Amino acid sequence: MKKKPIILVTNDDGIIAPGIRTLIKVINPLGDVYVVAPNKPQSGVGHAITMDSILYCDSVKIDNGIQKEWECSGTPVDCVKLAINKILPRKPDICVSGINHGSNSSINIMYSGTVSAIIEAGIEGIPSIGFSLLDFNWNADFEPSKKYVYQIVKKILYNPIPEKIISLNVNIPKLKKEQIKGIKICRQAKSKWKESFDKRSNPKGRTYYWLVGDFINFDKNIDTDEWALKNGYISIVPIQFDLTNYPILNILKYWSFVFFILDSFINF
Repeated sequence: MKKKPIILVTNDDGIIAPGIRTLIKVINPLGDVYVVAPNKPQSGVGHAITMDSILYCDSVKIDNGIQKEWECSGTPVDCVKLAINKILPRKPDICVSGINHGSNSSINIMYSGTVSAIIEAGIEGIPSIGFSLLDFNWNADFEPSKKYVYQIVKKILYNPIPEKIISLNVNIPKLKKEQIKGIKICRQAKSKWKESFDKRSNPKGRTYYWLVGDFINFDKNIDTDEWALKNGYISIVPIQFDLTNYPILNILKYWSFVFFILDSFINF
């Protein structure tokens, strides 16, 4: 690249989370880093945007780094939108989200603010990568992930796929550096959460509900992200924002033909 690339960094755990602080330090050598991230945890907000209240976005200095930083009162998607439209000097060359505290593999991408941020970047035509470590602990050890984060960001930044916008969902197992076997390019496993709500009462007797659940993986094939993570590999899943079910599309087109024929004979 002839000019110094602009890298947009965001997350859903909040701007002071250890994961994003690690990410910033790792990728600072790769370009001109701009950080626009939530001012508080926003896990599980998915692709939510703020429409019924105002947004604040204030310049901050967290760790005396060379990056430029803003904390936003909105969601991760709000952060990306504001960064592109109001804060950055031009459209970023890449958007990097994370490093998330906890898994965003398989079905979890549907709820993830980390992943939704990179999907929003993809909608804007920006290559993007979301990183997650399978450790929910605030003091998680991000050291083993640093080498891989640097390599993956550099690869996409300096070796783009021609005429293609790529978004990658990267999950890193909770392992020591020497235990990570490498990287696997995968597909998203078929899975779900079997959920229930614990019914409880507060000290004043008012009923409230607490969501609980168990993760169920229906997909035991070896080409999935869940298999890779369980077997000591970092998983990379290419994702897109087009939710069209293409295998079913032609079936429904046939239905529309049948409906047209029936409509000729049936009147209400």
